[in-house]
Amino acid sequence: MKGWTRGRARGRARDGARRLAAPLGVAAGLAAAAGYVAAVDPNRPGRYPACPLLRCTGLYCPGCGGLRGLHALTHGDLTGALGANALAVAAYAAFAVFWCVWFTRALRGRGGVSLSPRARHWWGLAAVVLLFTVLRNLPVGAALAP
Repeated sequence: MKGWTRGRARGRARDGARRLAAPLGVAAGLAAAAGYVAAVDPNRPGRYPACPLLRCTGLYCPGCGGLRGLHALTHGDLTGALGANALAVAAYAAFAVFWCVWFTRALRGRGGVSLSPRARHWWGLAAVVLLFTVLRNLPVGAALAP
């Protein structure tokens, strides 16, 4: 009876490790990427490739300033991060919440997080990104420009 109980406990531990592998792997990858951006300053020219849209048209894309914002966040400068790209900071925060829910569900054995966005969600997200992009390229939205 004791051997059966120990074997069952080991099986549960293996199942728990498998459930946590994906969220912890994603966290490790993102931590490595954030660590690199924290160490290699995107504010210094030549460190990262330039945005092709900005280079060709002079217009800011929705991602322009995202690396500078992440660099500022990794150094504890929320105001600087919001000034670089507020939409990217909001996306980082939304992903952090999503990851916490995913990790908690995996830890409790409830599986992953099932997202099933409908077309209206995608259209809403596209509208927010488009509005942000247009506003940051107009004089009225100069505060949103990096």
